Amino acid sequence: MMTEQKPAPWDPASAPADADRRLHAPAAARNRDAILAVLRSVLPPTGTALEIASGSGEHAVHFAAALPGLTFRPSDPAAEALDSIAAWTKQAGAPNVLPPLRIDATDPAWPATLQPGETPAAILCINMIHIAPWAATEGLFRGAGALLPTGAKLILYGPFRRPGRPLEPGNAAFDESLRERDPAWGLRDLGEVAALALAAGFGGPEVIEMPANNLTVVFGKRSGG
Repeated sequence: MMTEQKPAPWDPASAPADADRRLHAPAAARNRDAILAVLRSVLPPTGTALEIASGSGEHAVHFAAALPGLTFRPSDPAAEALDSIAAWTKQAGAPNVLPPLRIDATDPAWPATLQPGETPAAILCINMIHIAPWAATEGLFRGAGALLPTGAKLILYGPFRRPGRPLEPGNAAFDESLRERDPAWGLRDLGEVAALALAAGFGGPEVIEMPANNLTVVFGKRSGG
């Protein structure tokens, strides 16, 4: 019987040197400063911030330039995203952005992708959980619960459903379009996400209203969690 082969670790040298591999995400330019304003108040002054599902890498280099006391470790499961992150980091000359890691949050073993002894001071995840299967959210919290020390923050950004509140028209249309693309996608219920966080050793969410009907949701790791 054939066994499934896991993808090889991503090698920065594999990116073609003669091409601009940078991807451009228009949403990143729109929301990066609003997110940064929140990060200034919730991230520690030093340490490593691990970003799950970094996409193009534009957020990582923007945050790193504004928060020089922190080191950012981006990641993504897609090879083209990893190439883009490396290209943005090189273009920005960002000394506090580490090489990106190939991390798939649905893989139960993803925390082992980090270097030995590399303990994140925080984990950041922007616009992932609604464009990924629920298993990715489960894996994100499971891994974050295993990695983060007491008091460290897991920070999510994106649109959510909120219990007892009607979904905003723009978010309702967005949710419908996501489910048409993939039935496993869609805006997640914040109550269900909070329950997942509790089971993974986190406290209740701090919910911060953001532009365009988005939220930043911050979970702190509980003592003994």
